[in-house]
Amino acid sequence: MVLGDLRVQVMPRAGGGLSYTIVWPDGTVEEESDRFLQLYEGKGTQKTYAYHLVDHLRWRIREGLTTAEVTIRDLHRYMGAVGAKVTLPYGQPWRLPPKRPYGTSALQVTAACLKGFYLHRCAELGTNEGLRAELAVSRLPDQEDRDRALLGHVTSSMPANPLAPKGGTRRRHPKMLPDGARPELQRVVHTVRDNMVVTWLADTSMRIGALCGLHLVDLHLRDGAACGQCEPPHVHVCHRWANPNRAAAKGKPDWELTDGVISGGEIFRASPAMISSYFTYMTTEYALYAGGHGMLLIQLAGPRRGEPWATDAARGMLRRAGRRAGLPGRIKPHSFRHSTTAKVMDVTDNDSMVAKMLGNWSSARMVDEVYGHPDLHSPKFQAALTAVWGEHE
Repeated sequence: MVLGDLRVQVMPRAGGGLSYTIVWPDGTVEEESDRFLQLYEGKGTQKTYAYHLVDHLRWRIREGLTTAEVTIRDLHRYMGAVGAKVTLPYGQPWRLPPKRPYGTSALQVTAACLKGFYLHRCAELGTNEGLRAELAVSRLPDQEDRDRALLGHVTSSMPANPLAPKGGTRRRHPKMLPDGARPELQRVVHTVRDNMVVTWLADTSMRIGALCGLHLVDLHLRDGAACGQCEPPHVHVCHRWANPNRAAAKGKPDWELTDGVISGGEIFRASPAMISSYFTYMTTEYALYAGGHGMLLIQLAGPRRGEPWATDAARGMLRRAGRRAGLPGRIKPHSFRHSTTAKVMDVTDNDSMVAKMLGNWSSARMVDEVYGHPDLHSPKFQAALTAVWGEHE
């Protein structure tokens, strides 16, 4: 909680889940932002936009601006103040130490949030038509836009965002796990649960929110499961808004529970090591402490022992285990996802479709752009180098 300033207010919902709004220091709702955030009720976007928007509104108060007075130049100044490269004086930096300037991905989210907020508010209030016109711009579609669109061959324009930072947003070399990290982590973890977490992250490329959000009913760890969607052992990752530990899968494919059998969601294949670690965990720590909530990962110590385990606790476990193992850098759950995808690309000769299906990535093209690389030891690569070098002898 931020006292004496605008802050994000978290509100538990009656049916489970959380909503997010922005309130003034006295607790009253900031009406403009609240009406915009209501558009994303029940979605993770609401939380993300709330925290990006509250930062902008604090800056706007310092600058003495209102929705009716803000110009596109002011928004560019704000983007520059939080870390974007802009070709104009933006004044005093806004995010001062210990805060860090936004990275490229955060700047993309901020740009999308600001565009949506001001288009919505200007349209609803009927004011600041100049800003609205400058934000409501379009661009010619590229090949990726055409591939994604249902009728891409007839698409003539796409919405553009003049606030978005220039250049691509994909990191060509995402951070991988250190060499030999998996056995080293499993050597130093203290519990069967933690060993299972390392195994499942490494063998599925599952996100940490998805892993901590799993329910026992989601696990089909035998051949010929009743769902009929995947013959070998597998796991259904289902987005649930109301998990008591607030863990939720990022992807939101449709899923349903029929006669006690889960179908749909994101499907991840289960390895023999995953199944073995699961049964060891279920017959030891889970059998001793679990409550009746039906979730897979539980807390093993403290006053809330037996309750669902939170994602922050899982991240902390991996960070501490990495330090005990003497591994370089900070061990993060998402590094498992990057490393597994890179290994799949290696062993399949850069088959991006296989890597996409294994990790439930959004597109094969994105996987190819980020993880695709030549085999530096292949005869074809060596022959190409020899031919090129030979031309200059």
